[in-house]
Amino acid sequence: MSSATFSLISFNRACYRKDEARVSNIEKLCIRAVASSPQHLQFAHSKAQKSEKAIRIGVLGASGYTGSEIVRFLANHPYFAVTLMTADRKAGQSIGSVFPHLIAQDLPDMISIKDADFSTVDAVFCCLPHGTTQEIIKCLPRGLKIVDLSADFRLRDIAEYEEWYGQPHRAPDLQKVAVYGLTEILRSDIHNARLVANPGCYPTSVQLPLVPLLRANLIELRNIIVDSKSGVSGAGRGAKEANLYAEIAEGIHCYGMTRHRHVPEIEQGLSDAACSKVTVSFTPHLMPMSRGMQSTIYVEMALGVTIDDLYQQLGNSYKDEEFVILLEKGVIPHTRHVRGSNYCLMNVFPDRIPGRAIIVSVIDNLVKGASGQALQNLNLMMGFPENTGLLYPPLFP
Repeated sequence: MSSATFSLISFNRACYRKDEARVSNIEKLCIRAVASSPQHLQFAHSKAQKSEKAIRIGVLGASGYTGSEIVRFLANHPYFAVTLMTADRKAGQSIGSVFPHLIAQDLPDMISIKDADFSTVDAVFCCLPHGTTQEIIKCLPRGLKIVDLSADFRLRDIAEYEEWYGQPHRAPDLQKVAVYGLTEILRSDIHNARLVANPGCYPTSVQLPLVPLLRANLIELRNIIVDSKSGVSGAGRGAKEANLYAEIAEGIHCYGMTRHRHVPEIEQGLSDAACSKVTVSFTPHLMPMSRGMQSTIYVEMALGVTIDDLYQQLGNSYKDEEFVILLEKGVIPHTRHVRGSNYCLMNVFPDRIPGRAIIVSVIDNLVKGASGQALQNLNLMMGFPENTGLLYPPLFP
């Protein structure tokens, strides 16, 4: 067998291209091995075409978990290309040195945000800590499309923001134009937005099942109890004593009791759906797992409403949705079945107490609860199908 034939067989076995997606890492390795082949020229031409057409993306705060997830999803996005990454404490380093699982990505080194040239990007994912984003975003060029993954623009009432986050809002004019980015619920508003406030992980897992039921007046506004559990990545990547292995492993840790910052965000969305003030009892827990989130929600059904009515309403609301899936009756959602994906699985069950129901909703806190939904939103804002770059099946086992 000639070397050319062997190269061609190796190439055909290991390499493929789907639509106009970015060349995968395996393909890149194969291309290096058969650099003179016609297939190499075809892939190189395709990559050059994408580079010419690509929407240029900046990722601010690329060294955190949500930033790295954005980079992971954009690796195979056919229309978006990362051209700018910032990480003040990791400035000058490559993404592969900070996240070795991304070492094969051909990306610019991370730089300090003060050195960033925003004229070189068309859109920005802002993955910076709460309280730091407002000052930065209000200084960005007005033509940029922005998805902010912090909490800085989620609460419409700036006085409420100050109450829960302990500091005055520094960009009140921008807050007036920010659109809350719960994609399946507020799709039409997101499409025309310049600035989208990406929802928090807990609020996403709670609002997706409850909003359709409140809009249909199927559940009471009182006595809504939410018990949520999250993987440790929800606490961020910073070194904290409370997040050490010995502190987290082999136990369950509840925190933020009665004062978790996602409470006003949850209540804002539910109150909008009900057209009346909704107050919830919400307790989050940290679980000894890397990622995943489950919200178990206890509600009172309205007079004359049955479990079948709740199930039918959720089914009708999400029957045409790509990423929100109502399971078959009786099937319990599990976090391991959404790991690494943008899916939300949910179901509703009768409580032993007459007139009450139990709803279970699961997501990956870093994906549908953060970076995946952020990409879903930017796809909408830029006029692309919202599932572009997000059709990854969950990773199991």
